[in-house]
Amino acid sequence: MPTQYGDLSIKESTIHTRKHVSLFDVSHMLQTHITGKDRVAFIESLTTADVQGLQENSGTLSVFTNEKGGIKDDLIIMKTDKDFLFLVTNAGCIDKDLPYLLENAAAWRAKGKDVKIETLDNRGLVAVQGPEMAKVLQEGTDIDLSKLTFMKTTVGSVFGIDGCRVTRCGYTGEDGVEISVDPTKAEQLVDRLLASQAGKVKLAGLGARDALRLEAGLCLYGSDIDENTTPIEAGLAFVVAKRRRETLDFPGAEKIVKQLKEKSWPKRRVGLLAQPGRCPRSHLPLIDPLDKCAIGFVTSGCPSPTLGKNIAIAYVDKSHSKEGTKFIVDFGAKQAPVEVVKMPFVPTHYYTGKK
Repeated sequence: MPTQYGDLSIKESTIHTRKHVSLFDVSHMLQTHITGKDRVAFIESLTTADVQGLQENSGTLSVFTNEKGGIKDDLIIMKTDKDFLFLVTNAGCIDKDLPYLLENAAAWRAKGKDVKIETLDNRGLVAVQGPEMAKVLQEGTDIDLSKLTFMKTTVGSVFGIDGCRVTRCGYTGEDGVEISVDPTKAEQLVDRLLASQAGKVKLAGLGARDALRLEAGLCLYGSDIDENTTPIEAGLAFVVAKRRRETLDFPGAEKIVKQLKEKSWPKRRVGLLAQPGRCPRSHLPLIDPLDKCAIGFVTSGCPSPTLGKNIAIAYVDKSHSKEGTKFIVDFGAKQAPVEVVKMPFVPTHYYTGKK
């Protein structure tokens, strides 16, 4: 995916997505089917999700954790009404995620368990995001989008292309879907989407995608979350399912649940609002203005096209994480004030079917 397309700037593309609808080619992400009668127990042994408790054709955001409670990767798990789970994991983590899945599946089979990993090599994945998504897509699909709510999935025809898996989710904070499509039909699907609702549907690149997800307060793996950060420290306690907090049967469970029960996490992910001018970026240190000590660091930042202000995500000492707390971002030659604010920076509009 390029940084941007055509004559649209990152700012223009971001605003277009917030007002209309944009297409993102995210085919680089890893799509996987997990089959076998032990597939649910298998994926639960590696993640914090309650897949057993999911209804058919619904899913959840979850995380792979390591033995220290750190996040190996974040992923989407969909429990289909067929004989497989559908996973979408990050492109940047393919080299560790796929071997991790394959090695653990082999270990399970060696114990007589029934589980298999099937990667959907080269299958297209197109994200259609924005408030006009449903209007655009409904004209070309046999799926009733009014019944397909957030984190639900189904299979149908989209603009004449059969066998598309449509999941109501996304990485922008807006209403949207991700369409998994036969690789030989992906370009055709994009062309037909772009031709619908003339002028309302535009291609968007990595630049707009990053600005949109940051405005929505969503994490980028490798920047905002990593193997040294627990879900609790990252503000992702909701991905640790209630039942799994009791069963304690996933990697790092004891540390994660201890942090939850004792409220003992040392750092916390927060949103920052910065002054006009230079925008805080990844790795910049944050300084307590009173004692001049380092109290955290920036992990992501950008000028927000929607707000017209500089925003950032950071980790700070828990004692400095309260909304309204002010401290200093150190650019090296210069310093500038920042303030802790609530995330998301821009309200989200996920479709739940409720008005």
